[in-house]
Amino acid sequence: MKYIFITGGVMSGLGKGITAASVGRILKSRGYKVTAVKIDPYLNIDAGTMNPGQHGEVFVLSDGGEVDLDLGNYERFLDIDLGATHNITTGKVYRTVIEMERRGDYLGETVQIIPHITEQIKTCIRHAAETPVNGGDQAEICLVEVGGTVGDIESMPFLEAVRQMRGELPEHDSLLIHVTLIPADSMGDMKTKPTQHSVKALRELGLYADIIVGRSDHPIGPNTKRKISAFCDLPQAGVISAATVPDIYQVPMEMEKEGLADVLSKHMGLEKRPVNNDWYSLVNREYTSRISVAIVSKYGIEDVYLSIKEALKHAGRALSTEVKIGWLDAERYEPSHLEEYDGILVPGGFGPRGIQGKIDAITFARTNDVPFLGLCLGFQMAVVEYSRNVLGWTNATSEEFGEGRHVIAILPEQENVKNLGGTMRLGNYPVTIKDGTLAKKLYGSNETTERHRHRYEVDPGSIDTLEKAGVVFSGTWGDRMEILEVPAHPFFFATQFHPEFRSRPTRPSPPFLGFVEACRERNKKNLK
Repeated sequence: MKYIFITGGVMSGLGKGITAASVGRILKSRGYKVTAVKIDPYLNIDAGTMNPGQHGEVFVLSDGGEVDLDLGNYERFLDIDLGATHNITTGKVYRTVIEMERRGDYLGETVQIIPHITEQIKTCIRHAAETPVNGGDQAEICLVEVGGTVGDIESMPFLEAVRQMRGELPEHDSLLIHVTLIPADSMGDMKTKPTQHSVKALRELGLYADIIVGRSDHPIGPNTKRKISAFCDLPQAGVISAATVPDIYQVPMEMEKEGLADVLSKHMGLEKRPVNNDWYSLVNREYTSRISVAIVSKYGIEDVYLSIKEALKHAGRALSTEVKIGWLDAERYEPSHLEEYDGILVPGGFGPRGIQGKIDAITFARTNDVPFLGLCLGFQMAVVEYSRNVLGWTNATSEEFGEGRHVIAILPEQENVKNLGGTMRLGNYPVTIKDGTLAKKLYGSNETTERHRHRYEVDPGSIDTLEKAGVVFSGTWGDRMEILEVPAHPFFFATQFHPEFRSRPTRPSPPFLGFVEACRERNKKNLK
């Protein structure tokens, strides 16, 4: 097993995750089996209880792990399924060490950060690295992204563990990539001093960068590379420019142009293999049409819905259709704003804020034959909207929101749950699909598996009445409703699960493919 460690300096949010995923894509395009680990130095056990408006999307893995959005990028770039063990947090590490101490595993030792915490960190990294990829063979190379920036107190035990691992591994079995900001002044001159200070801080911890990835708005020129090379003591070929690009899936291609593959091969003793260009051909595919989609959301930050944005992009690229997204605040948008879009998407969320805006958007889509896709809460609000405006149950609502006719009820196993962390219905569950439905057409099968994250479901006592009024629950898991569609509508489709989490650039999600295609057809009719 070879390890590539990715650290960051100067500031957070530079794109370490995209850098790590792009390095993995470059290696995978050469036939290497790659896996990935994300280290988050916060004390939370996982990302499940975090405010998405502050932290970004909570990505859900197949085993139900609620993790940082970077793991979603790993899955999309590498086309693999990861598990909760691939996300290491301070909370997980300290909890395990304390549990071991309470059992007496340390035989009377004084438990300390070094060696006990650092040893547990290394154990977690190795365990995740050695977990078979997609249930098959073990990976050959493991990417390890250390969250935060060099100098953070929270990151220090993890960086110390990385230092120890590098000393324990053979010379060519580890490599360290340091991602830094290279800003430009008002005259456009690139400034290397932040990078120099960041590398100095890294060295004070006993770590030395083999590759520096410089993040900037514009490509880094040879003079700047020479300066970084001289001051940071690494070959100029090891200074990689990572300028901002319009599409994150172009980053591996740009790094290829920078010669990153040759630097990786040299440092890690990798044999030179032919490049599979399928990824690059996909990224370079030209668009022949364009659509616009309104996402009616209760969080005003795009990162909260990163996987939805990417899933729309995947479907659009497969259909040679550029998807322009309009982000509409569920509490503030005007109904007239919806008229300019080819489709309406209502995503997930929690709590009563903005609910009426979501319901109004669903009403607009249903009554104006606008393609509609509802996800999780969007699925539940489609049931509420239909109950209110078609069945006439004006007080129809979700049990989550208080009094009224509860057409959406809490799952029985959730009624007595007291701890919020990791207790929802999470991860992969099978879905049985009915013949003769839109769902069957989209999935091409009577069975699929999708990822979930919810505590509420369609009230069993309301199902028969809804179906008699024109709703078809075309996907189920036992007696639980998973997919809703309205056959009388051109495309009215909603899922209790989150199909966006399984979408890949090379394998777009079927609901998103169907939605984008329906939006494109409506756009063509409007143009005519």
